[in-house]
Amino acid sequence: MDGLASQYREVRRRTETLAAPLSAEDCQVQSMPDASPTKWHLAHTSWFFDTFLLGDDPVEPAYAYLFNSYYEAVGPRHPRPARGLLTRPSLDEVRHYRRRVDERLLERIERGLDDDARARVVLGLAHEEQHQELILTDIKHALGASPLRPRYRPAEATGGGRRVGRGAAAPIGWVRREGGLVEIGRAPPGASSEPFAFDNESPRHQTLLRPHALATRLVTAGEYLAFIRDGGYRRPELWLSDGWAEVNAAGWGGPLYWRFPPPGEGDGVSVFTLDGERPLDEAEPVAHVSYYEADAYARWAEARLPTEAEWEAAAAGAPVDGNLLESGALHPRAAGPGGGAGLAQLFGDVWEWTASAYGGYPGFRPAAGALGEYNGKFMINQLVLRGGSCFTPRSHIRASYRNFFPPAARWQMSGIRLARDV
Repeated sequence: MDGLASQYREVRRRTETLAAPLSAEDCQVQSMPDASPTKWHLAHTSWFFDTFLLGDDPVEPAYAYLFNSYYEAVGPRHPRPARGLLTRPSLDEVRHYRRRVDERLLERIERGLDDDARARVVLGLAHEEQHQELILTDIKHALGASPLRPRYRPAEATGGGRRVGRGAAAPIGWVRREGGLVEIGRAPPGASSEPFAFDNESPRHQTLLRPHALATRLVTAGEYLAFIRDGGYRRPELWLSDGWAEVNAAGWGGPLYWRFPPPGEGDGVSVFTLDGERPLDEAEPVAHVSYYEADAYARWAEARLPTEAEWEAAAAGAPVDGNLLESGALHPRAAGPGGGAGLAQLFGDVWEWTASAYGGYPGFRPAAGALGEYNGKFMINQLVLRGGSCFTPRSHIRASYRNFFPPAARWQMSGIRLARDV
């Protein structure tokens, strides 16, 4: 049997597993323009294979308009903010569409694909893994907006609702790195025998690092709470201008999903998780903060955010191990023992904001055609995040992986690692 067929089945099965705890009503809701309904994710990931692999004889031509995301070269599309209005096709019809695409594509894989088609299948699977993470971030936002604050999955899925942690966080320390000329990134696609990487991870190139130090672990919720209690959200000197404007316009007073008690009713903070609302564990990494908040916290802590080159140089060679999707926790955990080069939590728990703007590496050229729109067209007004989160499949993440979001984004599982100049 073709190993690609097995990989395809496994990725597609995991998507269905992530959607399984949700009702049809859950799968329909769109809680904000940046989030998409679970039903749309299920359909769009199938549309990708239908369009870019089966396009000469698509399974469902009518879905080309409904489930195109941003591929201008493919044609017009339904507006992103209105995806929640697509009550038709039904969830059952979307699942039937997935099965039909699977049957057709697996038949083609078993007959044999040329190199270009195989590369498109591999890209489609990596694309679906991205949407697996988005299914979780988007439904968390929707459930968190409900006054019922409902659980994503039954209590028995996590041992009756017991919290899974590692006790108190290890004391924060610093790992000094001497800097110098380093290489980051991956060889261009097709130029080496390395496993799959997105085009924005290429080409591999040299960059000069100054001496610096990286924090041994992520910033904890308790450390971030101290920033809040020291007036962090009321001190303009800590904030970038756009960040300060966002704080005041949106009324931010803490990370997304944190709930502070009314005055006179104690000082306990609660946090909404995919397993419902619970008291804040101050030892776990702070999550769901924007770049603006991460940068302001770093200033308050007399530190800064690492650059993406500093992060990748430190993570290169470290095992891809940590609190990733396969752990089943679906929430950050307190730091355990240090990892590679004394650094813990390099992979998993939360995506780590960096100080680097998202742009093309020296020599980057997007691919021709519609698939060239995958990454390159977004290289503006975004910041890079590294390391993956507790929502990220282990097979999806690597040291060279570049995630990117606008600086105000908070619904993603994003957090903070500090750096300092030496």
